[in-house]
Amino acid sequence: MSGFESAVHLFHSGGLVMYPLLILSLITIAIAVERFYYYRLNRKGSRVFFHGVYHAALQKDFNTIGKLCKEFPSAISRIIESGMENDGTEISMKGAFSDRMSMESINFRRYLDYLSAIVTIAPLLGLLGTVTGMIQTFSVLDAGGGGAAAITGGVGEALVATASGLCVAIIAFCVYTYFSHQLDTIVTDTERLCATVITAKKESWDAK
Repeated sequence: MSGFESAVHLFHSGGLVMYPLLILSLITIAIAVERFYYYRLNRKGSRVFFHGVYHAALQKDFNTIGKLCKEFPSAISRIIESGMENDGTEISMKGAFSDRMSMESINFRRYLDYLSAIVTIAPLLGLLGTVTGMIQTFSVLDAGGGGAAAITGGVGEALVATASGLCVAIIAFCVYTYFSHQLDTIVTDTERLCATVITAKKESWDAK
């Protein structure tokens, strides 16, 4: 029996719950791929951007900050650009930073709640497979026949379903944790950069 045939046989031996678990695993993979490209797109050149904006702010070269926002289009640059467009007062600038940060954070968090749900649902489906497999086993025993093959088949279904549910949950949890950590890093770094820009602008506000 080839590896593919073995995998198909193992899949079918897990019972009906293997189908929703397969769907959940595909959803997890799809979210992981989509989020990877979204985060990659919105962090492209972020190191150079952060470095450039930080040093431009220290030198109070706000024109350069505007140019960098245009040169490195991303969620982070849109946040900085929003604050620069509302730099009349410290309150307005902070408000612009905060509002844009909230909007961009929503986009970064998109689909992560689905992963959190999958982490909870997948083990429950595996547990359901365990219960139905054991019910099948006891049904064979109650019938007083069926042989060892039928009994071990029910136990096998229970074990395969449980293992599959745990595997899907573990993968979803790893993906969720990775992108949550990435989001926390982005938010922390962006807040620090916003504070640097605000500090650089304080002299012009105090002069007024």
